[in-house]
Amino acid sequence: MGLAEAFDADSQIYDASRRLLIPRFDDFYRVAVDEARAAAAPDAHINVLDLGAGTGLMTSMFATAFPNARFVLVDVAEGMLALARQRFAHDPRFRFVLMDYARGIPAGTFDLVISGLSIHHLEDSGKRALFARVHTALRPAGAFVNADQVLAATAALHRRHDELWLSEVRLLGASEDDIAAARKRSMYDRLATLEDQLVWLREAGFVDVDAPYRHYFFAVMSARRM
Repeated sequence: MGLAEAFDADSQIYDASRRLLIPRFDDFYRVAVDEARAAAAPDAHINVLDLGAGTGLMTSMFATAFPNARFVLVDVAEGMLALARQRFAHDPRFRFVLMDYARGIPAGTFDLVISGLSIHHLEDSGKRALFARVHTALRPAGAFVNADQVLAATAALHRRHDELWLSEVRLLGASEDDIAAARKRSMYDRLATLEDQLVWLREAGFVDVDAPYRHYFFAVMSARRM
C-alpha cells in the first residue's frame, strides 16, 4: 500500500482523529492562521495554495480567516480530495488538483502557500526542492506557513517526545486503535529536524524564517519571500 492509498483508507475518520492525535490542536492551527494574518489583511483578495490539503481541514480554517481568498487544494490521495470537494461543494473560491506535489506544483503565482501535516512525508532532498519551488511560486512579500511534524534533535529526545505524546493523546480519548492507525501511517514519515528545515528555508531564499510554535514533534514554520 502506498502513501495515497494509506490516507484514502483512513479518509472518513481523518478529521475526527486529528483532535485526538494532535495535543493542543487548537493552538497548533491557530498559530498557523495567525502567521498568515501577519502577511495579509483579513479582507484581502489573496490566492492561496494548500499542499497536501487532504480533506480540506486546514483550508477551512484559512477560508474562515480570509473570506475573500481563493484556494487551490492539492493532494495525491483521491479519496481525501473527494472529501474536500464535498466540504466546499458549489463554492467557486475552491479549486482541486489531484497531483503529487513532490513532482511539481500547480502553475500560477500565490500570495500564500500553506501545508498541514504533509511535507514530512518527503525525503530531505524533496523538502529542500519543494521549499525552492514554493519560494518561486510566491509573489514578493508572500508567505509560506507549514504546520507539520518534526524530528527532535536527538534520538533520546524524540523517544521522550513520543512518550509524552502517547500520554496526552490517551488523556484526550484516543483509543488504542486510533494510536495503532497513527503508528501505521507513520511508516510513511520522513521526519527532519526543525533546525534543519529552518536552514533549508533560508537557503531557498526566504526571509523572516521562524518557528513560532512547537509542542513535542508538532511545529509551525513560517517564512516570507522578499
